[in-house]
Amino acid sequence: MKVRTRLVLSFTYALLVVIVALTVPLAIVLRDRARAELEALALANAQTTAALLDASQLDEGRPRERLVDDIGRFAEDVGGRVVVLDPDGVVVADSDGEDVGQRYDTPGRPEVENALDGVVSAGVRPSRDEGGDIVVAAAPVVEDGELVGVVRISRDVEQVQRNVTTATIAIAAVAMAGLAAGLVLAFVLARSLSRPLSHLASVARGLGRGDLSMRAGPVSGGDELEQLGRSFDEMAARVERTMGAQREFVANASHQLRTPLTGIKLRIESALAESHDPVVLHELRAMDAEVDRMAGMVDSLLVMAREIEEGQQTHVDAREAASRAAERWADRAAAAGASVSAAGEPVVALTNPGDLGQILDVVLDNAITYAPGPIEIRTAADGTRAIVSVQDHGPGIASEELARVTERFYRGRGSPGRGSGLGLAIARELAEKWGGSLGVSSETDAGTRVEVRFRRVRQEAVDVGTDAGTPVAT
Repeated sequence: MKVRTRLVLSFTYALLVVIVALTVPLAIVLRDRARAELEALALANAQTTAALLDASQLDEGRPRERLVDDIGRFAEDVGGRVVVLDPDGVVVADSDGEDVGQRYDTPGRPEVENALDGVVSAGVRPSRDEGGDIVVAAAPVVEDGELVGVVRISRDVEQVQRNVTTATIAIAAVAMAGLAAGLVLAFVLARSLSRPLSHLASVARGLGRGDLSMRAGPVSGGDELEQLGRSFDEMAARVERTMGAQREFVANASHQLRTPLTGIKLRIESALAESHDPVVLHELRAMDAEVDRMAGMVDSLLVMAREIEEGQQTHVDAREAASRAAERWADRAAAAGASVSAAGEPVVALTNPGDLGQILDVVLDNAITYAPGPIEIRTAADGTRAIVSVQDHGPGIASEELARVTERFYRGRGSPGRGSGLGLAIARELAEKWGGSLGVSSETDAGTRVEVRFRRVRQEAVDVGTDAGTPVAT
């Protein structure tokens, strides 16, 4: 996942948590506050109605018409239902005219029991008759310090609940708008943060491909990123200086070492031509072989120290390169009692001809030296990889040595005296330079297989690259 995506998701998650943490408690507080205000209003209405009610109308035997008219007006004022009870909890007047004569001092109506005990109370509870929640309040009607009745007021809370729901939806809409604005802000911030990181990654890739002149330059995005950019440029400058010093050393070493080695070689050859003493001739030939070995080591070190070639990556027909290598080594193989053949399918590898040729030369030289006999070079395609393998049929490599044969200067116990132990290390590094790999597998008395894998180039990319530029690897 890209840095920008991770930053946006992290910011979104954090913002969502904050919104939920704020809006949910706010909605709950809004609901509770609305119910509390509704209870308080119902309680005030019940007390006011009890105070305004003419207590004499509750006397037994008095006409109830005026009482019914009064509680009808009270019911309209409070927007609910008003019921008047006698001291025994029996309904004597009902604004709805339904429950006159019914007992209301039941366990399901605790507000009535409280009012009969002289206590004013209110609450919100479900009502089976109303099919939803109602708010109820009851207040005692007192005359001359004596309880003469109870006023009970009730009304549904549907409208209040609708108001709370509407307010909650509004809060949620504001929260969603805030989330959308936060996402836009997160994207802008993530882009401003990821752009310098992407730039640094691009510069690092260029440096890794061998362009030592790559620099990040001024990097915006905060002190840490600016410091990272400066540190990267300082590192790149040190690498360039180091590589320049290495190139200079290699050039000097090439000149300084090759000149005396050539002189020694000429002197030994002159001495061999003039000497007739068998002992002296033996020593001279040994010296000549050592000089050749030293010259080979110098050449190997120069190849290993060679910097990555400048320019764009190229593509190579691996089967054609294998055929040329087989022809190039045919005479040497025949002289050693070996043979080299090339076969396989055409496949294009992302490398350059010089590096692939150097790899094949190293591997074929080892195979002819250590395992004379039939040697096959094969090319194949495996998904996104181009494979070039060299198989010999020699004694193989011991399992305990197999993991080390590509190390620098490593020479197996059965190796002959010549050789520097650098060949396969050079081949491995040349393969890795192009994003490839080199692997060695072997079985005792069954031969050794060296397999080189490069990134494969699509054929259509090869066709386009021939006319327009760089091919695209799969």
